[in-house]
Amino acid sequence: MPKPVALILLNWNTPAHTANCIASLKQYCSEQLFDIIVADNGSTDNSLDRLKSQYPDVIYIDNKENLGFAEGNNRAMRYAIEKGYMYSLLINTDTLVDEDVVIKLSGHLDNHTNAAAVQPAIYWMHNRTMIWNGKGSFNKLTGNTPSSTKLPDASSAHNFELADWVTGCCVLFRNSALQQSGLLNKRFFLYYEDVDLSFRLRECGYDLHYLPGCKIYHEAGASATVKKKEGNLSPVIHYYICRNHIWILRRYGKPVLYPVNLLYNGAYYLALLAYFILRGRKQKAGFLIKGVKDGFFTAKNLIWNPSNY
Repeated sequence: MPKPVALILLNWNTPAHTANCIASLKQYCSEQLFDIIVADNGSTDNSLDRLKSQYPDVIYIDNKENLGFAEGNNRAMRYAIEKGYMYSLLINTDTLVDEDVVIKLSGHLDNHTNAAAVQPAIYWMHNRTMIWNGKGSFNKLTGNTPSSTKLPDASSAHNFELADWVTGCCVLFRNSALQQSGLLNKRFFLYYEDVDLSFRLRECGYDLHYLPGCKIYHEAGASATVKKKEGNLSPVIHYYICRNHIWILRRYGKPVLYPVNLLYNGAYYLALLAYFILRGRKQKAGFLIKGVKDGFFTAKNLIWNPSNY
């Protein structure tokens, strides 16, 4: 019998972050509960060899190419399901822990059988008194999917809250629920794939839980940061964020609220486009325009074809 939890780390040219994350998990979490699976998304910096020499006891999956966050993690989750693990715990490589998050999260799902997933409070690495991502919600009026940054008080620290969506940065999934809903949608590549999966799990009748008394620390953006003339954030990120947000609204938004969604988000994207043009950031402007175009005009049957997840 396998251990209950397959703990999945998706590496893409971040071996130092991945190694630090593994060290943190091994220090604070009981390894009787989990196996670590590192899926490598076609790194070009010899990541796999470097990690294997440092942690030979870890399970490695070589994806050979950059499959994106969604399909890169899917390869490891399929492995976890095939091998009989009860849970799959996705954790970003640019995170650290200082408590046993595995026992807290898995114990929570053990005791709440109608929950398909549970997420901890995710604090900033550089300021461990501030939350980066808490309970996820969906504002159907504006079309936004904000996450709370409210710090837990003494009464909420030991309770859970129902969430509209859970973040792929750190989330424990029940594998039997994933077998019903499907996995992350590979067409999203990265960004909003966790929102989409969350909504599909809820469509299957499951709850999603936020556990504010469990915490993890996140650096945020380690694999998306580049140093170029148009800023530190890779220009293509704007394409995926814009396109995938529109996809979410097209499937899960309320048609009666589409005019409000369009006015609210249209004003934001126009302002962002104007900013890029004024700053001479042509690549970012181009990716933003392409994101809007593909967001509206990609056929739904191509996006949500079951073969994608």
